[in-house]
Amino acid sequence: MYSLLPYNTFGIDVSAARFLEYTSVEELKKLIVQGAVTTPFLHIGGGSNLLFTKDYDGLILHSRIEGIEVTEEDAHSVSVRVGAGVVWDDFVAYCVEHGWYGAENLSLIPGEVGASAVQNIGAYGVEVKDLITAVETVNIQAEERVYSVEECGYTYRNSIFKRPYVRFRLSKEEHYTLDYGTIRQELEKYPSLTLSVVRKVIIAIRESKLPDPKVMGNAGSFFMNPIVPKEKLEALQQEYPRIPYYELADGRVKIPAGWMIDQCGWKGKALGPAAVHDKQALVLVNRGGAKGSDIIALSDAVRASVREKFGIDIHPEVNFIN
Repeated sequence: MYSLLPYNTFGIDVSAARFLEYTSVEELKKLIVQGAVTTPFLHIGGGSNLLFTKDYDGLILHSRIEGIEVTEEDAHSVSVRVGAGVVWDDFVAYCVEHGWYGAENLSLIPGEVGASAVQNIGAYGVEVKDLITAVETVNIQAEERVYSVEECGYTYRNSIFKRPYVRFRLSKEEHYTLDYGTIRQELEKYPSLTLSVVRKVIIAIRESKLPDPKVMGNAGSFFMNPIVPKEKLEALQQEYPRIPYYELADGRVKIPAGWMIDQCGWKGKALGPAAVHDKQALVLVNRGGAKGSDIIALSDAVRASVREKFGIDIHPEVNFIN
């Protein structure tokens, strides 16, 4: 058995029957052809969006493919090919250091580049699908295929890969996404607006709300923000006139799940060793010694409260691994 404690940010002490890492596409294809990749198997990144409910009786695969390679560049933009095993925030820092615009609002999101393309990570008004141009894959028959961003089926926190290189295009022309949350308010503390300043602000905001998984096990935002018809929002506004929301292009609205959880009185409350974070109700934490079942029990209780109070189902963003 191979301990998965270092490979999940919830800090759940579980093991896998087998564990394999590879450092190149060629090595992965060789493992597949030789029959080393047996079922059941699960491919993971940094384990920042996984909740293991018990030991995994199968193979865990993990990419160690590194590297950031510029493939095209002109006066306006730059295209880069990034290894799936690159730590996501290291890539963001690299972009900022090189004056490439677009990824800075995604600073400090845990995980790896490969998983960013699977999950369509997003924060502060930016989703990674807006930067991705293509995703290079290897299937279980050891066949390579490149998916264009149009083929990836990206929606809110979803893609066709919710099933090892990712290609991005960044801008070399100055532009920012600032009209989200308290970004502009925090920027007033700085004398000028630069990429590095925006990155500092995003990191400061995230650190003020989200616990460090190295200190307290968590997977960041545990629930997705529900998207509902505008009529549902208008009905809720009769009882909750100050309910926050974000309008979407298709006429529907997104309601912050964290606000609803807070209104249900869950912020800072615990069920055994699992708790709702006292600074951000969207985050469930492992206070020490929690099992996957403890986190799920808390999740179910929170969801039931939101459903009863608001008539809205909220769904976990985290993937449960049974």
